[in-house]
Amino acid sequence: MNGEDGKTALRCINMSLSDFYNSNSHYKTRLLLNTRNSKGDVVAAAAAALDLLNNVQVQAILGPENSMQTNFIIQLGNKSQVPILSFSATSPSLTSIRSPYFFRGSLNDSSQVGAITALIKAFGWREAVPIYVDNQYGEAMIPSLTDALQAIDTRVPYRSVISPLATDDQIKKELYKLFTMQTRVFILHMLPSLGSRIFERANEIGLMNKGCVWIMTDGMTNLLRTLEPSVIDSMQGVIGVGPYVPKTKAVENFRVRWKRKFLQENPSLVDVELNILGLLAYDATRALAVAVEKAGITSFGFDKTNVSSNATDLEAFGISRNGPKLLQALSSTRFKGLTGDYVFVDGQLQSSAFEIINVNNGARGVGFWTPEKGLTQKLSSNSTTKSKLKPIIWPGDSTSDPKGWEVPTNEKKLRIGVPVKKGFSDFVNVTIDPKTQEPTSVTGYCIDVFNAVIQELPYAVPYDFVPYAQPDGTSSGSYNDLIYQELDAVVGDITIVFNRSNYVDFTLPYTESGVSMIVPIKDNKKRNAWVFLQPLTWDLWVTSLCFFIFIGFVVWVLEHRVNEDFRGPAKHQVGTSFWFSFSTMAFSQRERVISNLARFVVIVWCFVVLILTQSYTASLTSLLTVQQLQPTITDVKMLIKRGDNVGYQKGSFVLGILKQLGFDEKKLIVYNSPEECDELFQKGSANGGIAAAFDEVPYMKLLIGQHCSKYTMVEPTFKTAGFGFAFPLHSPLVNDVSKAILNVTEGDKMKEIEGAWFKKHSSCPDASTAVSSLSLGLNSFWGLFLIAGIAAILALIIFLVVFVHQNRNVLKNSESSLLSRIRIFLKIFVSRDLSAHTFKDKGGIQVHSMGATEASPDSRYPASPSSYSQHADSHFLFYGEQGTPRAEYGNSNHNPNSQAQAPPEIVSDVELTSAGQEMARSPHVVRENK
Repeated sequence: MNGEDGKTALRCINMSLSDFYNSNSHYKTRLLLNTRNSKGDVVAAAAAALDLLNNVQVQAILGPENSMQTNFIIQLGNKSQVPILSFSATSPSLTSIRSPYFFRGSLNDSSQVGAITALIKAFGWREAVPIYVDNQYGEAMIPSLTDALQAIDTRVPYRSVISPLATDDQIKKELYKLFTMQTRVFILHMLPSLGSRIFERANEIGLMNKGCVWIMTDGMTNLLRTLEPSVIDSMQGVIGVGPYVPKTKAVENFRVRWKRKFLQENPSLVDVELNILGLLAYDATRALAVAVEKAGITSFGFDKTNVSSNATDLEAFGISRNGPKLLQALSSTRFKGLTGDYVFVDGQLQSSAFEIINVNNGARGVGFWTPEKGLTQKLSSNSTTKSKLKPIIWPGDSTSDPKGWEVPTNEKKLRIGVPVKKGFSDFVNVTIDPKTQEPTSVTGYCIDVFNAVIQELPYAVPYDFVPYAQPDGTSSGSYNDLIYQELDAVVGDITIVFNRSNYVDFTLPYTESGVSMIVPIKDNKKRNAWVFLQPLTWDLWVTSLCFFIFIGFVVWVLEHRVNEDFRGPAKHQVGTSFWFSFSTMAFSQRERVISNLARFVVIVWCFVVLILTQSYTASLTSLLTVQQLQPTITDVKMLIKRGDNVGYQKGSFVLGILKQLGFDEKKLIVYNSPEECDELFQKGSANGGIAAAFDEVPYMKLLIGQHCSKYTMVEPTFKTAGFGFAFPLHSPLVNDVSKAILNVTEGDKMKEIEGAWFKKHSSCPDASTAVSSLSLGLNSFWGLFLIAGIAAILALIIFLVVFVHQNRNVLKNSESSLLSRIRIFLKIFVSRDLSAHTFKDKGGIQVHSMGATEASPDSRYPASPSSYSQHADSHFLFYGEQGTPRAEYGNSNHNPNSQAQAPPEIVSDVELTSAGQEMARSPHVVRENK
């Protein structure tokens, strides 16, 4: 009670009782304070508690001062069934005692862990070092803090434990140790008495400069106003986490009244300010007064237990008669206090929100944290990103977010391991001076990529390459051995694989991924007599043939009634139609096309034929002139079945893949360079060489580039992640380097690097294009055939509609049978259409009538059958080829003198050789008059 915090709390307790009973004067109970001063000593606190229980027989204990004193007093309260209500014990370890008579009227230290980890996650810091006092208060929160940091993938590389009795020299020694580490994010958990000294010493040695991050828990944040100005000056840029107390009128009024009364009692303590400890003491006192009244306590005292006369004080005190009632009343107490909603859940005061403050010439609020919303600039906001925090001034008066780590001061440069091997020097090439045994140069594609990536980082990272080699310049081990070394990073053609990721953290890959098989390719120079069929697939051949026949048929249908070229005997007409269709391939058809519908079909079909012939010519030319390069082997199973030798690069993880595939280990041959691989291929598997090689895609492309048109990659391709840079587990560099890799690979810099190392192979043709061209299939031309088919069918439909319409009277005649009508209709279909203009220049055809005469418009030609049908009745008379009349339709006993009208002429299908011959062979049609 002699300290400032004790006097502040006692004044708040007295004011709470006075305010409570002034506003509740009708209550029947009153709390009477019996104060004891522990003087900050744990033993004195225990003795004071025993005195209160044995001699005063108090009904409840309000206090004690800190967590260490509270630990033993809880046991006393549990044994005597006297509630212990603490407003200052925050250690999470007190919860493990599980005493129903202990009520924590303050926040558990672990409740602020969520706010701390939310800050670290929002700024992307990957490592953090807790600095805490070496006592129960400091140690109790660390397990929950480290668990929460691990949950957000933040590593705790070191824990700094400082004794509460440490001297300034001891503090400096510990801080210097932190100064030599990479991590620059520190979480301080201790009381101001020690924490203020930590900040002053850290400021002296440079741990409060730009790039550092300091986060202090509520032990320091709550009492920030009590610190000296010199201490505040050394804390500029520090982030603090503390319980949020609403700034209400009740709090401000109480603060004014408390200040006035406190100065009256302690006139020498002018600079003391009311803190959250006093507010919690005020609310805890009110909660106890409410519970006592609610419990209805009327009698006081303890029930004595049966103990011997020589029992100690710990065994002599009895059990409170009102303990269970008061326990139940406290558990159900709820009210709106100065600190917010006051309610116990399992004996623990519940937190509502934490405030994030920034020390910048005093405490300045920059945001809040709640379990429901996370980090927010205002309690009403729903955003959980760091951008919603107000601007923060970091140590060193910096406004840019610290990256959270620095290059260690005890190692001025990062040590970057580089593999040393023979061959494939385009990726990594280490030159070592034979005299000094020191590396003179480290070059290669991978090295240039790493240099470009480091230049993309927003900060400088000095480094030195450390070749992984023996003094004589040979390699010191495999790639797996290299990544297990104690280095700051490993750079080279390092493949990202699962077993390595257990020991290092990889960046994002910067090359293509996958393991592929490479085999020789040979020119398929054998030609055969049927090579002309290869340009087209069988389905395209069949479809083309069908369409030639179909188009010939369509043209015949459209032309045979009006075009002499498509008339004649049946065999002649079939031959002419197919001749015309197939001759379109060479565009050498001699037959005229008269019908507009036929011309439309032929135009579309000629376009299709043009595309087909040009494509066929190009494909056949390629087959006859271009090298037909084919891989010698296309299946892994074939290699295993034949027992061929296969190659793999020395030290590569590909060996494990080959064993998993089932290759005999005796059949696996190692090579060190592209030149050795080429030599093994030249020997062949039968002569101790190899038939195929397995390696990663970047190596395979380099090999193919150096030996043009000799090898090709074939399936299968086994998935890998590609080349990446390896860093120690949880290295803070991984995230930034991965982002820089994206910037490099997406920009022009990567093209420049690839051009510098692989441009010398760019003149070689791509092996993937030196593969036999596939035959042309129907899927490439079905659209053309569809157009031609639609055009032909449409023309047929139009022709048939017009033809049926012109000869509809034949089909409508009901006096004859259906079969007869169809026969007549078909005869009309296969006969000439003499009304067509192509026949109007033919002479020698006359139509004579008995009585009335119907002549064609041109007196030299008879009318067409369709024109006759418009005037004819149901009786027709036909003359055969010899001029003999025969009844084809109607009554067979035809009377020449009947009154019926003469039927129209149906012109037979005859071959006209001249005008005179045509007249001689034309049937004579006579219409008899009535």
